[in-house]
Amino acid sequence: MTLHRYLLFPCRVLATSALALLLAPSPDAAGAPTVTLTIFAAGTLAAPFRQIGDAFMRAHPEVKIEAQFGGSVKMVKQVTELHRQADVVAVADYSCIPKYLFAPEGGKAHADWYAGFATNAVTFVYTDRSRSADRIDAHNWYELLAQPGVEIGRSNPDTDPSGYQTVQTLHLAERYYRQPGLAAKILANAPRTNMRDTETELVAALQSGQIDYLAIYRSDARQHKFKYLELPPEIDLSDAKYAAFYAEGVAHTANGELKGKPIVYAVTIPFDAPQREWAVRYVQFLLGPDGQAIMAANGFGAPTRALASDIDKMPSALRPLVTPWPKTP
Repeated sequence: MTLHRYLLFPCRVLATSALALLLAPSPDAAGAPTVTLTIFAAGTLAAPFRQIGDAFMRAHPEVKIEAQFGGSVKMVKQVTELHRQADVVAVADYSCIPKYLFAPEGGKAHADWYAGFATNAVTFVYTDRSRSADRIDAHNWYELLAQPGVEIGRSNPDTDPSGYQTVQTLHLAERYYRQPGLAAKILANAPRTNMRDTETELVAALQSGQIDYLAIYRSDARQHKFKYLELPPEIDLSDAKYAAFYAEGVAHTANGELKGKPIVYAVTIPFDAPQREWAVRYVQFLLGPDGQAIMAANGFGAPTRALASDIDKMPSALRPLVTPWPKTP
């Protein structure tokens, strides 16, 4: 009898312990994300936004970020035409937000404010294998890129700001260097076969030698450690003080005639954002010192303070981080 009780006792203990383990929440389950934050962003924001996302999720383990990157026009049309919900939308050309999300032509409004948080510049990157790589510089680049046989990659001006900003830059170069027809000559070396939805899709083609030069943003050039051309600020769309001259650079696209303007990346939160409160926290992080430090480390410039299209329409938590957008003369 004593032996029988001795043998059964540990079984009861083991069974009770096993049941307790099954019922108790595991550490992984307890710390699993319960919120999914959806972000649509320009392709050139992929590297910094992944780093910002990682930092944000470390600070908020209950949040999982799902980000999709692509041409800015394509990203905003995910909301307006495909009716996909996003918590945050960030574009490489601030004008994409009012043009497509602010009830264009009386259509449905999806947002009513945006904040400019980063700047950039157009450049051309190349490798040691590129044609004329041993002699190209900031003074002769336009002559060498116009030579027959040079292969140039670029993004689609119908879907991506970098695509139409490249065309605008080349038309500005015609005026700046007094070289009529220059844009057409260079674009002849960048046919549709050398075009993708975003220029970052052509990085591998440049590295493998399939193309000689790639029109891209300066931030990407720095991230990939490519050789790149320092174009004059009068034509690279990097400096607001040349805004009047930039407007003389025009690109004709499927979305209409687009005049050049300083490159300013902008962010907004759509009206129907499923996780609006978390979207505000994410944009706070992006506009704050930690987010801006990550942007700078990835080669982006920035205004002294984020620029707001309409401060009164922004969530109150974001207003201390912005200043009004400068008035156009």
